[in-house]
Amino acid sequence: MYGHIETLAKEIKKGAESVEGVEASLYQVPETLPEEVLGKMGAPQKSEVPHISPADLPNADGFLFGFPTRYGMMAAQFKAFLDATGGLWRTQSLAGKPAGIFISTGSQGGGQETTALTAITQLTHHGMIFVPIGYTFGAGMFEINEVKGGSPYGAGTLAGDGTRQPTKLELEQAFYQGKYTAEITKKLKQ
Repeated sequence: MYGHIETLAKEIKKGAESVEGVEASLYQVPETLPEEVLGKMGAPQKSEVPHISPADLPNADGFLFGFPTRYGMMAAQFKAFLDATGGLWRTQSLAGKPAGIFISTGSQGGGQETTALTAITQLTHHGMIFVPIGYTFGAGMFEINEVKGGSPYGAGTLAGDGTRQPTKLELEQAFYQGKYTAEITKKLKQ
C-alpha cells in the first residue's frame, strides 16, 4: 500500500541481476480494494510496475514473492492472486521451481515469521521449492542495536504507520536475498 514491498523488490532485483546471466522482472498483483477505500486509507497512487497474471508464472525459472502482512498472513490481494492459480496447480506447472518470500509488517511483532509460515502452504501445494535465506546473511541477521525486519524466512521491513522506510540493513538483506535465490535458481536450472 505504501511502497515498502516495492522498495524491497527493487533491491532484490538488483541482487538477482548481480548474478551473471540472470534476468529479473518486477510485477505487482492487481489491487482488490476500491479507490474510495484506498483514498480513505491515505494510500498513494499505485506504481507503474506492470501487473502479473497467473498465466505468466510458468515462464519464470524462480520467484521471490513479496507482500505486506495482514493479521499475521499475506495481504488479501496476494492471496486472491494465488487463489487464481488453480489451473497451474492442477497441471503442477510450477512444481520444482524455487521460490522465496519477503515481507513488510506494521511492527516487530506484526507477523514477520507467521506470514512466511502461512505463505509456504501456497508454495507447497504447487510443488515449489521454498528457498529461505536461513542465517546465510551473516552478522546482519544478529543485529540487535537497531529495529529491523527480516528473518531466516526472508528479507523484511517494518512499515509502522507507513512513514518508516526500509533501512540500509533491510535493503542490504533484500539485495542479498535476491542474489542468494538467483544463485540457487541458476544452479537448479543447470
